Amino acid sequence: MHLLILRRLLQAIPTLWVIATATFLLLQLTPGGPFDTEKDVSVEVQALINAHYGLDLPVHEQYLRFLGQRLRGDFGPSYKYAGWDVDEIIAQSFPISLELGFYALLVAIAVGTPIGVIAALRHKRPSESALMSFAMLGICLPSFVLGPLLILIFSMQLGWFNPFGWNHPGDRVLPAITLGLFYAAYIARLARSGMLDVMRMDYIRTARAKGLRERVIVFRHALRTALYPVVAYLGPAVAGLISGSFVVETIFFIPGLGSFFVNSAFNRDSTMVMGTVLFYAVLILLFNLIVDLIQMWMNPRTRHD
Repeated sequence: MHLLILRRLLQAIPTLWVIATATFLLLQLTPGGPFDTEKDVSVEVQALINAHYGLDLPVHEQYLRFLGQRLRGDFGPSYKYAGWDVDEIIAQSFPISLELGFYALLVAIAVGTPIGVIAALRHKRPSESALMSFAMLGICLPSFVLGPLLILIFSMQLGWFNPFGWNHPGDRVLPAITLGLFYAAYIARLARSGMLDVMRMDYIRTARAKGLRERVIVFRHALRTALYPVVAYLGPAVAGLISGSFVVETIFFIPGLGSFFVNSAFNRDSTMVMGTVLFYAVLILLFNLIVDLIQMWMNPRTRHD
């Protein structure tokens, strides 16, 4: 386990360097700048602004300066949010995105896992097709369609929830469902296939031959092994839930990090874009490491692999 952690940490260094370099080059190739406005600015004022932020330096010097700041943990100031550093914006807005991702993960697990397990236990029955068809709705309905649909039904017509904002506990329900149902469909498919494979194994037949109840066989002997593919999927799922909430935060006007990232991309706020990309990259690597450790705990044979 210690070797795995050390190996992943060593692999993270070149991975983060590649991500940082690719992001820097893409922003350099993007037309326009962070201070391009509709108002006419004199050449002298524009030169002073570029000199203040180091935008007048050659590209290779900007790149070395960029790497040096990131190695020191300095994300720099935001070009569009005056008086704010990028790390301050991340520290203020990321907890909201993390909370949204946590609730969406609960929805994905609570909806997808029971559907997949029950569908596997009712294999080749009409109820299996009905359950899996319901789960596939999460894939067929993207978030930019499902979100306004939920707002129309549960906010406009029924009046159960607020359509926008992040002020009350009820404001978490519709965004979490919108973001979580997509991943619930994949979890349901993985849980179904895992349960079908486990229920055909010899030790399950032995447990049935001993006269154990079906409930005991499922929950005590089969479920832990059957959910192994689901746990393996949780790493990319958690990363996607947290980093993929841009659309949902925009639809429901949630002041999370995703909305800042989208606005910074439109405003050519390069420091905010690069800081957010690197922050999400570190999170994804961390979540994948945690999932690997959980898999080693669930299946000791993987420790030798």
